[in-house]
Amino acid sequence: MRRVRYEATGGPLFLEEAPSPEPGPGELLVRCAAVGISLPMVRKVTEAAEPVPLGGEVAGEVVAAGAGVTRFRVGDRVTGLCFGHGYAEFAVVHEAMASPVPDGATEVTAIALVRSGLVALGALEAARLAPGESVLVTSAASGVGHLAVQLARIRGAGRVVGAVSAPDKAEFVRSLGADDCVRYGDGGWGDPVDCVLDAVGGDLLTPALAALAPHGRLVAYSSGGGTIQAYDLLAGAKSVIGFQMALLARGRPQTYERWRQELWRLHAEGALKPAVHAEFALEDAAAAHEAVMSRANLGKVVLRM
Repeated sequence: MRRVRYEATGGPLFLEEAPSPEPGPGELLVRCAAVGISLPMVRKVTEAAEPVPLGGEVAGEVVAAGAGVTRFRVGDRVTGLCFGHGYAEFAVVHEAMASPVPDGATEVTAIALVRSGLVALGALEAARLAPGESVLVTSAASGVGHLAVQLARIRGAGRVVGAVSAPDKAEFVRSLGADDCVRYGDGGWGDPVDCVLDAVGGDLLTPALAALAPHGRLVAYSSGGGTIQAYDLLAGAKSVIGFQMALLARGRPQTYERWRQELWRLHAEGALKPAVHAEFALEDAAAAHEAVMSRANLGKVVLRM
């Protein structure tokens, strides 16, 4: 099979021939039709001390199942998270991390909707957003962010603000239902909000926390790290909540499944519309990474087999 990997921190990415993997107990072997590109994976290529397998979201057809698999069979279409080599024609996905792709939906739609949507929905749940409250979403034009903006509106937010890196993203973010769009470098971010969903981290944590009203909640789900001063929390009785999707998928499978069904229902009703910025061929994975690293994307970036 063909797969993408790299040999040293920073790349370059290259295409190689490799044996197809074998599914172990509880695992599925998926013939990939589409693969999602995420910022955490892109960052690992440039920041990890040693090369790591290019994993992430995959969608395609189950071609083999390991011992103990009960929810899926050969021929099913699934999407899920691969922790091994995912930028490949075949990838291994643990059954607990997989979910079915409904009839009539494409694998590209599944990539744009499910994993990113689960993170967005989980961040909103962690924020305990109440109807009428205001929310600010950082990286609002990203694969997760553009769904978080829509889901905040669907869940009754009184005001939704998107924060982006460049002014040319404002029109896209407003088209998703945001009331306003602000840029990271433009000083203050307008009136304080009840919740911030932060996918950026790093130096942005301080202004994100400052954007909260007293008793506000910041949900951090980025891979960007960052530090918060305790006094900044105490002064406004603010709180910071961490959220990680993989932990919830393994520990609360019923919640994971309920959220997944909600996402597909909202999509089928036309209320939630995942956007795909661009589709790249497997051999163009480096260009796909650049689109995400440069934050040029409006929606999800996808590899197509």
